[in-house]
Amino acid sequence: MIKERSDIRNIAIIAHVDHGKTTLVDGLLRQARVFRENQQVMERVMDSNDLERERGITILSKNTAILLPDKDTGKMVKINIVDTPGHADFGGEVERVMNMVDGVLLLVDAAEGPMPQTRFVLKKALEMGHRAIVVINKMDRKDADPERTLNATFDLFVELGANDIQADFPIIYANGITQQAGNTPELENDLQPLFQAILKTIPAPVVDIEAPLQLLVTNLGYDDYRGVTAVGRIHAGQIKAGQPVARIMKDGKIVSERARYLYVFQGLEKVEVESAEAGEIVAIAGLEGIEIGETIADIENPKALPVIHVEEPTVRMTFGVNTSPFTGREGKWSTSRKLRERLFDELKNNVSLRVEETDSAETFIVAGRGELHLAILIETMRREGYEFQVSRPEAIFKQGDNGEILEPFEELHIDTSPDSVGAVVEMLGNRNGRMMDMQNNPDNTVHLKYIVPTRGLLGFRYQFLTATRGTGIMNSIFHGYFPLSGQINARATSSIVAWETGQTSTYGLKNAEERGVLFVGPGVDVYEGMVVGETQRPDDITVNVCKKKHLTNMRSSNKDIEIRLTPPQQMSLDQAIEYLAEDELLEVTPLNFRIRKRILDTEERGKQSKKAKELLIDTEL
Repeated sequence: MIKERSDIRNIAIIAHVDHGKTTLVDGLLRQARVFRENQQVMERVMDSNDLERERGITILSKNTAILLPDKDTGKMVKINIVDTPGHADFGGEVERVMNMVDGVLLLVDAAEGPMPQTRFVLKKALEMGHRAIVVINKMDRKDADPERTLNATFDLFVELGANDIQADFPIIYANGITQQAGNTPELENDLQPLFQAILKTIPAPVVDIEAPLQLLVTNLGYDDYRGVTAVGRIHAGQIKAGQPVARIMKDGKIVSERARYLYVFQGLEKVEVESAEAGEIVAIAGLEGIEIGETIADIENPKALPVIHVEEPTVRMTFGVNTSPFTGREGKWSTSRKLRERLFDELKNNVSLRVEETDSAETFIVAGRGELHLAILIETMRREGYEFQVSRPEAIFKQGDNGEILEPFEELHIDTSPDSVGAVVEMLGNRNGRMMDMQNNPDNTVHLKYIVPTRGLLGFRYQFLTATRGTGIMNSIFHGYFPLSGQINARATSSIVAWETGQTSTYGLKNAEERGVLFVGPGVDVYEGMVVGETQRPDDITVNVCKKKHLTNMRSSNKDIEIRLTPPQQMSLDQAIEYLAEDELLEVTPLNFRIRKRILDTEERGKQSKKAKELLIDTEL
């Protein structure tokens, strides 16, 4: 029996990074009376992951639900809300979430307008046929221009191929921090205009409750008492707690299971229920080994739903067992077996990640959607106690239909001051970037749009922030695969490398400081082959940073002048990954990350470098 479930709406909230999406969700939860009057609630409550709070971005999609009164019928309507990441590197989260919802809230900053990641998430929503409500947020900004933002958003809908119904979207103006919204730029005192727009615009699920059960697993969670939970929307039929079900794997194999525990979302909690019908988003516990993309179906009439397809990775790195002299000092897990288990476990949740084994049992190739995607995985593993080493990221090439080698290209958007435009244009020119557009922004900055090979963007952010003195903003999104562009010289600088194992001394570092910028201070344990700084010279420099000043019994009438060092440059994990050269690795432990040469022995490294240069000369001749 096909019917419309007017008591439910399923909606995803999508936006570019830092356009206020998670803050607005806070407001929706508060005004829907999810929290008690005296309950202490942290800001950005949906960003429950430590990394999300530190970086100020959403990495994992999450579910919540609120109850709203429908003014027309007087009945309560349940709104299932899915908070999605705003960064294209976590696009796998966005792509699978679109299977659970019937519409989207598109948040756009009133001053910045639609940005690259807005394009990515909106494109996925429109492809699924979803309707959108456009929320022009941050109306309190001094440079807010809602009219310009609205025009740019409409142009984006048309450009992405929205149909007439999708392009006729309702517009809500809002300020997430003060929890106000309005149908005009004059905001009301609450978010009621947004609530009513959701009820009127987002279609209610139309489902067949009498049909055989079909549920697509789109997310995995974990319950401290009941283990792994599979989250998904019931597309057809109904399910009861304890009911036998068929689990259809991605390869078509069918396994008999039992849905022992059944939950629905209510506020920020999961509430145990006896049964649920099609159209509802549920969580099922008690299914061991379940994976994203599998179908939970009727035991007597199992029918699979289409498997979730996500875009292929564009960047890869090698993950290997730590081979430095300091291995085993700081990590809890450092063996190849533990590293392999952890990486393959990640595939269960991280649908856009790929892991391949190599000829060596101690090395794995890990591919993702971008440097940030892989950096988050590295940081997560580091915090869990893993110790390992990674290589420099590299772009993944493909072979075209005619045998031509293709490489990934990115659409790059940059906002920077007029003073640094020249430097940025020169840097991108050297990386085979092609300028597509250049405009002056209302805030006196310049907006640049480029098409750049992914190879050219690896390690670019580190140099870009230096050139713009930390004020430049860059965002990129995958553009497509095109014929291989010319050679790209990624790094113009070289490394200062430690000559011996020991502890750094002020005297030794002073000698090294005269040749470049240091990454370490005095009293730090280093080993031979470890990178301790950066130099502008064309070749690496080997320095004894552990050297101590010899003491003599000679007195001097003048006191020794106290040696003063410039504070070392503290690199973040992202910067360290971007800094790596082809012959370097990053040693990652729970306490530190150290840049090192692949070949630690100074003499052997010199021989290999000499051979490489001779081979290059012979090739050119």
